[in-house]
Order: sequence, then C-alpha cells, then structure tokens
Amino acid sequence: MSTRPAAKTAPYSARKVSTFIASLFGATLVCGISSTHAQSTSTATDHTSGNQTELPAHVIRRFGTPPAVPTGPLSKEMAEAVDTAFGDELKNGTWGPDQDQALQAIASSGDARLAWLVSDIMRIASSSQLMASLAVAASELLNIKFEQANYWGHTTDQLIGWDIPAPPDYLKYKRNIYTLIVSEWSEIFQPGEIDWRHVSWGGVRIDDRPFDTTDDPCNCIPAADNPEITNAKDATWLDDDAIVFGVEVNGEYRAYPRQIMEVREMVNDTLGGRDLGIPYCTLCASAQVYFTDDLPEGVERPILRTSGLLIRSNKVMYDLNTFSVFDTFRGHAVTGALAEKSVKLKQAGVVTTKWGDWKAAHPSTTVLDESLALGRDFDFRNNRDAKGPIFPIGDVDPRLPVQEDIVGLVAASGKPIAFQLSKAVEALNDKQQIEFENIVLTLDGGGVKAVDKDGKDLGGHQAFWFAWSQFYPDTVLWPM
Repeated sequence: MSTRPAAKTAPYSARKVSTFIASLFGATLVCGISSTHAQSTSTATDHTSGNQTELPAHVIRRFGTPPAVPTGPLSKEMAEAVDTAFGDELKNGTWGPDQDQALQAIASSGDARLAWLVSDIMRIASSSQLMASLAVAASELLNIKFEQANYWGHTTDQLIGWDIPAPPDYLKYKRNIYTLIVSEWSEIFQPGEIDWRHVSWGGVRIDDRPFDTTDDPCNCIPAADNPEITNAKDATWLDDDAIVFGVEVNGEYRAYPRQIMEVREMVNDTLGGRDLGIPYCTLCASAQVYFTDDLPEGVERPILRTSGLLIRSNKVMYDLNTFSVFDTFRGHAVTGALAEKSVKLKQAGVVTTKWGDWKAAHPSTTVLDESLALGRDFDFRNNRDAKGPIFPIGDVDPRLPVQEDIVGLVAASGKPIAFQLSKAVEALNDKQQIEFENIVLTLDGGGVKAVDKDGKDLGGHQAFWFAWSQFYPDTVLWPM
C-alpha cells in the first residue's frame, strides 16, 4: 500500500454526546447479525502475542503486506493515551483537546493494534472533522492510502484481512464506544468465545422488547413472536414466484415468506410441537431454524432477538432472557450464562424455494400472515447489496464468488460441507446422486434439502458463500 495523506485536518472540538452522535439513527435500515470469530482463508494469529504466520497470496494481492505488529502490553504513556481517548471521558460523552492530543500520540505510536479502536470510533462518528482526524490516524498506523471516503470500511477490511491482533483491554474500550449509541449493549459486550474485533454496528438499535409483543413498535428490527398464520388457500396475497423458506417439523409444514423475513429478521414460533427460533440475515441470504426446546436442565427457552450488531456482515443474535450472544450459523451460545452452560441449539432444515412450488408439494402447509410484513416489500438482494457485501468482511475464500449460493451443513464426522447450489440443482435434475459421508441431497418443493440415507432431515440451509466460508473456514466444497 502507498503513502498516507500529506496534511492533517484540524482537530475535533469538544462537544457533548448529543452532538457527537447526532444523526446516527438516520442510517438506512440494515440487517442487525450473529456470530463468533471466523477467519475465511487467512492463516492463524496468536492473539495474545500478536505473532502472525504467513498470509495466503490472495490476501496479500488485495491488501498488500501487513505492517509489523508489536507484542505485549502498551507502554505506560501509550496506555494513558488510549485511556484518555477511549476511556471514561469518551464514556461520559465528550471529545475535546485532550482526546485530540491522545489520538495524535496513538497515530504516531506505530502500534497497528490500536487501529482497531480508531476503526470502531469511525463507525459512529458523525463529525466530518473528527472522521478526517481518525482517517489520518488509521493511515499512519497501517500505512495505507484511502482511495475514497469510505474510511471505516477500508480500515476495517484491512484490519480483518491482515488479522491484526486487538490491543490490550480492547473489549473495555470498544464497549465504551458502542454504548454511546445504545446503552443496552453494555450487557451484550461481554467476554466469551467471540471475536469482538469483527463486530460492528449494523445501523439499527437492539430489539429488547418483551416476548410476545410482535405488534409493539420499536426503533429496531422487530422480531415476530408466535406469529399469525393462514393456510395456503387463503394466502392469496403471496405470488407463486415469491421466495419462501420452507420448514417441516414432525410432519407439519410452514412457509416463511422472504418479504416478511426481510422485515422481521427473527421469528420465535412453534411447529410440530417444537419451539423454534428462526433468524434471517438479509446480508448473507440465510434463513435458519433452531430448536429452542429440549435444552439442558435449568435453561429457559431462549427468545432470540436481533442485537443491531453485525460480525463480518452477518447477524449477531442474542437471547432476550440472559443477553447471551449466539453464533448464528452454528447455534452455539458464545457469551453469557448460556455459554457457561454450553448451550448448543440443534437445527431443522430450511428449503429456499418459490411459494408455488412449495404449496404444490406440501398442500397442507401453513404460511405467515401478510400483516407481518408491515406493508413493506423489501428485496435487498436485488438492489442494496446486489453487488456484494456492504459491510467489511476482510478476506474471502476465493474458491467461489462472494454471493454464490450454497447449501451448507456439518457432516456426522464434524466436517462442514458446502454444496454449490446451481451445480447441485443441475445434477439432481439430471437424476445424479449427491452424497457426502452421511449426507444426501434431494429436491423438495422446488428447493434442495439435506437428509440422511433414511430420509431424515439433517438441518441444512442455504447461504451466500462468503458467509458460510467465514463461519466454516475449513469447509469442503462440492463438487470436489
């Protein structure tokens, strides 16, 4: 990468938090995500010492050679500068000359780890003057040049791509920054099996409404609890070519229309006598179904909600009862009381298909009621994010395009497998067998379902390649 900007902009003057975060909530509505640390193709880093192993060629081609990264604790002087910039003064809602001076010291430190905190405050800064100062700091710390004004996205992509370690006490300072936006996130930002470096604001607030308050308005992406349903015959509002997510549990069928799921992004439902939590991430084109019953003794049914946070352009979901964060793709609790109890939710399969095909194959199906769409008809995949992820994701496994559709699941051996959807459909329509270990792919209601050799559902689901490969970096790709 090349040289940094030649001139520094004037420092940001002191202002109260009401000015500091003015206009933040005018952002475009986006997916609110869910997840643990998942490197797609970058090689491992020791996040304690900061020692990096060699990065693969495709990462170097895109991001250049990473800077040297120091190890160990910060010097006393630098620790004081970090605390001045991101400690209690920021937590109390002020940014003034002391913070400006501390930011300049941080920028001159040569410690690339500190660019994570610069990136985090970039995400919430509403002042162009402060943003310019932060851009200078990021440029100095990482030795990068910005080609356009997407300072936060560029900086964060570089940090993820290079796998730059977090600085000491990172979670403490990141919590200070993010709770300026939503104070309730103080319960979300807790230690656990999650890489907080990769977590960012998705542009909306947390959905922390009580359970079964589907119709209560909120400044959030509102989950639907115990949603109203109709039979297929009465769903005249739903076009036959509309995309739905079809689910079967104990012989009962239900369709979750994408145009509703893009508005709700989370449903807590009951089907076939089982409690379900159903997240949908618009950014990674993935609907999943988790069983939220049959849990360890003493664990209350998790009520899944959208946090308003993302991790590498994926939804960060959490349990309303305990504020425990879940890895969305894996269904594992990664923070909080549920992580302490090693809660791992099992999945039911999801068939992504067209409504006409699904109801023809399963005429007894029910479907979510039109009212749940709140009068909206989003189709994010074909406009807002049609050209690729709009949030930083760093390096991506180059075996497929980022938004190639796959069907993914984990085999009995524990090996993750992704089936390239277009080629799988072609092979199945040609009457070819598709098997991997205990997994058999089959056509179901116009879509693809993963079952075992006895036809039992194995819990597969469709997703964009970039999302699956981040959560499962060692995934096998079919066709092999």
